[in-house]
Amino acid sequence: MPAPKRILILVVILAVAGAGAWFGLLRYGATPADPGARNEQVLVVAPGMGINAVATLLHRAGIIHHPDLFRLFARTARGRHVIKAGEYRVSAAMPPSDILDRLFSGDVVLYRVTIPEGFAIDQIAGAVAQAGLATSEAFAAAARDSGLAKEMGIPADTLEGYLFPETYYFPATATPRKMATAMVDRFNAVFTDEWKTRATQQGFSVHQIVTLASIIEKETAHPDERPVIASVFHNRLAKRMRLESDPTVIYGIPDFDGNITRAHLRQETPYNTYRIRGLPPGPIASPGKESLYAALFPAQTGYLYFVAKNDGTHHFSATLAEHNRAVQTYQLGRRRKK
Repeated sequence: MPAPKRILILVVILAVAGAGAWFGLLRYGATPADPGARNEQVLVVAPGMGINAVATLLHRAGIIHHPDLFRLFARTARGRHVIKAGEYRVSAAMPPSDILDRLFSGDVVLYRVTIPEGFAIDQIAGAVAQAGLATSEAFAAAARDSGLAKEMGIPADTLEGYLFPETYYFPATATPRKMATAMVDRFNAVFTDEWKTRATQQGFSVHQIVTLASIIEKETAHPDERPVIASVFHNRLAKRMRLESDPTVIYGIPDFDGNITRAHLRQETPYNTYRIRGLPPGPIASPGKESLYAALFPAQTGYLYFVAKNDGTHHFSATLAEHNRAVQTYQLGRRRKK
């Protein structure tokens, strides 16, 4: 057989063998290790971990067969990608191609954390800890980092009031600083330029509006009452009357035991609105969108007082005499003057 013909035959054989190997590799990538597997496992990929280490972990967990083929498939069929650190849900019922797509795209496990309206920093930190994302101490430290507050443009030493109440989804790799920043970013998205203009028109800074909204948030859980509660505080501020809000007093008491007393009302703190005139120096909690709106757009009333009716709602009064009668009616002699 002439040499050129032998060379041609050899080339054809090698090409066929190469094609067979390629299709075999593709078949590997499309075939789950155990199509009947039902349980997912969480694969933890540490920062800097490459395909070799990940293949070993997957093989040890029984998620894939033939880790060398997995590495080869990753490098040839999927190109060169960086595996993102984090937690991934994987299963032996997933073909290697899907597992790699998840790793390369960063489709990590997300943890849900819900921040209710009216939560203060320590309560938010507790919610973050309960979600398993960070210790409460670590998150609270980030939220009270004056450097971070300055970086976020907040005119205070902490992020109190600006950690917007909402449901968030964070990966396990999210740091307390990143989570706190995301919450402030959400506040900035909600508090629009139009609202900033409205605050200026009302003669308030954004910080003052957030402070007022936080007090409104703590005073009532009924959405319909928020604009009316806001009107009372706006009216009192306009008349230079003290706000006399119990939640502000409570905020200024370290280790409050749940029982507010007359001694507390006489205590000199920056947040005791029975002693100071005007707003306290900053928010006492994170107000929701409705309370922020109420602070900016209060109802137009002549009310100066309100008292709890023991059913979650309030009675509103324009005069002190009417208010005193309401106190007797609804509080049965207990002091709840507003």
